[in-house]
Amino acid sequence: MATTGGAGRPEKRKAITRAATAVFGREGYVRASMDAIAAEAGVSKRTVYNHFADKETLFLSVALRNSAELADGIRELMAKHLDKVVDLRRGLVDFAVERAHTVLAAGDHGALGRAIRAEVANIPADVLEAWLEAGPVATRRDLAAHFEALAGRGLLTEADPELAAEQFTLLTFQGIAERSFWGAVPMAGAEVERTAERGVDAFLRLHGAPAAG
Repeated sequence: MATTGGAGRPEKRKAITRAATAVFGREGYVRASMDAIAAEAGVSKRTVYNHFADKETLFLSVALRNSAELADGIRELMAKHLDKVVDLRRGLVDFAVERAHTVLAAGDHGALGRAIRAEVANIPADVLEAWLEAGPVATRRDLAAHFEALAGRGLLTEADPELAAEQFTLLTFQGIAERSFWGAVPMAGAEVERTAERGVDAFLRLHGAPAAG
């Protein structure tokens, strides 16, 4: 895989990455062209190549940035709802709901994620692995760390925190993501909350600490 070039003005680079996010999200990895990205950015194709050696390098750059930005947003939600939680069920539900709304409203970020999932067989394996590591895997690890801390406070069982994080996502988010086609189809807020509440209740049956006494 080629390395990312560093030549050129920062504002041009930002315009190119914004354009690439939109074009890759709209056209997918295979159909997107450097010509289309240059046109979207309002620059010449030579300018695009001054910043990025090839399409794979550009795709990796925008995929990693988008994945990391979304993971950072979800990390902030974990801190908001789980760091100093008093009512565990309420905190978990609020986190699950806000997480779902954040992902569903991700705009071009969400479109790029849909394109990656739709074209997974056509995306270079190292690019796909890096995207997963920067986003979904990082989010699962962050959530596992929060669940480990909650177990240390006696609010969750001392089960495998990585498994607990994976199960929480499956129970509270995966169904929402699939029914909305990862944000492509609107989903009523009441349905998002109902799914989150049912998922949290199932999660707590698996991992909730038994009541004292």
